[in-house]
Amino acid sequence: MRNRRITIGILAGLAVIALARHPTADIKILTHDATDRAPHQIRAALDLGLVAVSVLVTWTGTHLS
Repeated sequence: MRNRRITIGILAGLAVIALARHPTADIKILTHDATDRAPHQIRAALDLGLVAVSVLVTWTGTHLS
C-alpha cells in the first residue's frame, strides 16, 4: 500500500511537470551608438528550441571626410 502511494505521488508530480509551460530563454545583446550614421554590424541568432540567443554588435569605422 505504501509503495502504491509513493508511485501515485511520483506520477502526479511528473504530470504536473509535463503540463507546466517549459521556460524559454531569450537573450539579446545590443551594442550600438544611436548617433552613428554608418555603423558596421555583425548579427547572429541561435534558436535551440528551449533557448534562443540573438546578438547584434556594431562599431564605427573611421570616416573619410
